[in-house]
Amino acid sequence: MTAYAAVVLSGGAARRMGGVDKPARPVGGRPMLHRVLAAVTDAVPRIVVGAVGPVPEGVRVTREEPPGGGPVAATAAGLALLDPGVATVALLAADLPLLTRVAVADLLRALDRSSADGACYVDGDGRRQQLCGVWRVAALRAAVDRLAGERGGTVDGAPVRGLLAGMVVREVTWSGSGPPPWFDCDTDEDIRRAEEWTR
Repeated sequence: MTAYAAVVLSGGAARRMGGVDKPARPVGGRPMLHRVLAAVTDAVPRIVVGAVGPVPEGVRVTREEPPGGGPVAATAAGLALLDPGVATVALLAADLPLLTRVAVADLLRALDRSSADGACYVDGDGRRQQLCGVWRVAALRAAVDRLAGERGGTVDGAPVRGLLAGMVVREVTWSGSGPPPWFDCDTDEDIRRAEEWTR
């Protein structure tokens, strides 16, 4: 298995849930953030970007600059903590309660077998789930630098699609057993659906 790091983005405003601490919302009896971290227990290091409560031992926590600066700023903050020798990183949203180690391993294999810059899941409608993917660190760092250059030196508020524009992406369809690992929870109804899948 490819050695990899994990950066989990936990700084969203959760506007559709009334601004609650969404990653702390439990699914199947565990906070969503902890479920995501459990899916990447073999990643070194594991980094959470955002204001969070207690995290498992060994997990590093940092903040994007400025706080609330969005997913690209959070990605940049996570990448800044990676050692130069780290070549692959899982870039994950903190609201993926159905993510599993098997699903992450499938992404890593897909990337290993290609010359792509990254691999991410696509949903049933063919939409890329870009924050449920694995990426070559060098490509992500170059993309952050490019985007900052295009935006006057900052990635504050930049969209993920702008970060990944121009990247070669290996699209992966979930074919394993169980619910789709890319399912993210943006609403209370999504939480209820995820709960049903975990029963």
